[in-house]
Formats: sequence, structure tokens, C-alpha cells
Amino acid sequence: MIRIIAGKYKKRKLAVVPGRSTRPTSDFNREMVFSTYQDYEDKCVLDLFAGTGALGLEALSRGAAWVDFVEFATPAIATILSNIRLLGCEDSCHLYRKKVHSYLKNCTEKYDIIFIDPPYDKNLVNPTLRSIFEHDILAEDGVIVVEHASAELINLDLADRIFQQKSSKSNSFTWLQK
Repeated sequence: MIRIIAGKYKKRKLAVVPGRSTRPTSDFNREMVFSTYQDYEDKCVLDLFAGTGALGLEALSRGAAWVDFVEFATPAIATILSNIRLLGCEDSCHLYRKKVHSYLKNCTEKYDIIFIDPPYDKNLVNPTLRSIFEHDILAEDGVIVVEHASAELINLDLADRIFQQKSSKSNSFTWLQK
């Protein structure tokens, strides 16, 4: 079980995806992410590889205006829908059952904040970042927050967009801007 850390849904518990197919961002790591970048008020958020939806739901709790969740796995879809219903935030978000690359390729929205938390060791981080920039879906002052395995480095051609990094032995968080 994980919980919302702060905001209007503070301390509300969220369901997790059954089994080991999903690796939810721990409460500790979510607290670190949300204390590093704190401006969520009235923002439009995209949660890619959404899993439980915890990152996007935490952003809603902290004042985001809207969240789009993108997930393909059926068990994760059911969990996100359950968590949305649990919080009663159906009017503030939408869940897309799509592969992330397909969603980004056809996306016409601009997002203020984009969370990327793909499965580790699948080499999805850099192609996802390239697709976001190629399709120009990050708003002018937008921020991308990436959770990735420490061994999976952000490509050098994106290094000038990085403004913050925090790492542990097994995972890293990288913040990028336009």
C-alpha cells in the first residue's frame, strides 16, 4: 500500500498493481521528487508509464488542474481506475490505454509537468525523452521528471536540458526542462 503524501488527498491510501509487474515509486522517493520541484498549482500534468497513478495523483493532490495518465498493462489500468475512483477525482484526469510511444506520436497537448517512470532495464528513457522533445509536447516553462535505473544514463545530447539529478545505488531521478 502507498499513500498520498500532501495536499487535499493527504494520507489517503492507494492500491498497488498486484504481483511484481510494476514497481511503484516509494513514499520516500515521491516525497523527494515533490520537495525538489514544488510548483503544481493549476498545472497540466502527463504521467507516462503510470503504473498505480501515484505520481499524477500526488500532483492533483498538490493543486494540479489536470492529469493525463498513459498506461498499457491491463492490471495497471484497473489499479489506476480504482485509485481515481477512490479519490473521487474523475473530473480532473483522463486515462489513456496506449503504448507511450504511440501516445506521444499523436499527442497535440502541451504539458507543464511530465513524469516518466518506465520499467527499468528496457532502455525506454532516452527514446521517450526524444519523442517528447521531437513532438514538442512540453510547455515552454515545463519540467520533466524521470525515474530510472542508476545504470541507465540520460544521453549526452540531452545533457544541456538537465537541471537536477539525485541518485541512489539502484535508482536515479533526473529533472529536465525545455
